[in-house]
Amino acid sequence: MPDQDVDYEAPDLAARVEALSGEAIDRLPFGVIRLDPEGVIKVYSATEARQSGYGSQPVGEKFFEISRCGGKNDFQGQIVRAQEQGRVDLEFALPGDYGDPAREVRIRVQSARAGGVWMFVQRD
Repeated sequence: MPDQDVDYEAPDLAARVEALSGEAIDRLPFGVIRLDPEGVIKVYSATEARQSGYGSQPVGEKFFEISRCGGKNDFQGQIVRAQEQGRVDLEFALPGDYGDPAREVRIRVQSARAGGVWMFVQRD
């Protein structure tokens, strides 16, 4: 599947992204992060590193320990509760970005086929 066919609004966004190579994920116009069931970062796209202001790809680190987004505890809690109930398909608008605490970000969270979740981050 060409990366041009991956639309942030697609209802099956996680499935579409899972069909891409790592290079194609890095070319998407929005950030992509995959967390394992324990919240450890397994995928952190080049776009996310650049747009977030984080600057590097913190694969292997716990996402909620390095995150600076406002409301992260509630955000994490909602994801955990959704995982406990089965399939995750959530959307959030959160204040704060790693490089700009005043910037609002839109985040979609969907279940990953191999466990954990995908997070897709769109910025203005």
